[in-house]
Amino acid sequence: MYDELDEKKYLYLLVIIPIVVLLYLFNLYWKRKKQREFGDLELVKKLSPEKSVFKATLKISALLLALACVILALVNPKIGTKVETVKREGIDIVFAIDVSKSMLAEDIAPSRLDKTKQIVSQIINNLGSDRIGIVAYAGSAFPVLPVTTDYSVAKMFLQSMNPGMVSSQGTSLDEAIQLSATFFDEKSKTAKLVIMISDGEDHSQGVEDVAEEANKNGLKILTIGVGTEKGGPIPLKRNGIVESYQRDQNGEVVTTKLNEATLKEIAKATKGGYINGNNTKQVVDYVKNALDNIEKTEFETKQFANYQSQFQWLAGFAFLLLFIDIFFLEKKTHWVKKMNLFNEKE
Repeated sequence: MYDELDEKKYLYLLVIIPIVVLLYLFNLYWKRKKQREFGDLELVKKLSPEKSVFKATLKISALLLALACVILALVNPKIGTKVETVKREGIDIVFAIDVSKSMLAEDIAPSRLDKTKQIVSQIINNLGSDRIGIVAYAGSAFPVLPVTTDYSVAKMFLQSMNPGMVSSQGTSLDEAIQLSATFFDEKSKTAKLVIMISDGEDHSQGVEDVAEEANKNGLKILTIGVGTEKGGPIPLKRNGIVESYQRDQNGEVVTTKLNEATLKEIAKATKGGYINGNNTKQVVDYVKNALDNIEKTEFETKQFANYQSQFQWLAGFAFLLLFIDIFFLEKKTHWVKKMNLFNEKE
């Protein structure tokens, strides 16, 4: 049996429980202090002989347990009663996505980066049983998602990608290739493919050497160019409104252009291929055709099945405790008196 927590963020609410306990203890202390000011404690007890310490403790315990159950219900624990080992045939693919500021240019609609997301999303939709990973890069490369068969998670990470996720600006195609290579298992016989999407502006050196090294390790790279040769400025927006454009050291507006030559060189060095990404359908068909010509390898993946939410049991138990708590009066009952749990009898 396997457990999964659907909304882990609500676990932070458990900190409320020790706070309530501290408040309860402080209240007891304050009451005891006021009773001492009123008179002798034994005399106070005799004035309220039916008041039960046990019942008060039981009430707060039931309340805390109910609170814990409500919080855990919000977390929505799920239990998987079945694990399936599924055999698949496919290849390993890493999407290396350029998130440098130049990808914000709008020389292709809606922007180079948004166009890239559309292309990758459509490619994923057409995949069969391939494993995919995602790398983001600008001035440096950053791992976004390790190789997985969960396409829905991949799309979620894809949509969240933006220039702010990589601190150093510029475009280091060499680092992107090097990091992508680490996503693959060197001992595995599964075909390895990197799909690199960029405007081709490269601020690194030696990208051809890195590409050739990747080819020696069995890596093939398909490159997709987004942008136009005419290029366009890089808009600087706030709340979706263009405030100004990126400028260079001389105060001139920067015009960023598609550099297909670099992308073609990378593809050639790894025996891959290059395509202009302005037409999404053509790119998807090109990638699909390329994948069809790559030999697939059988591999096993474990898949959890029959996950069932358990929040209803926790919520039900919490409401039951709260209902019972209503009937917990702080007055002593006959059987509790006999037990003398707190040595109240002399």
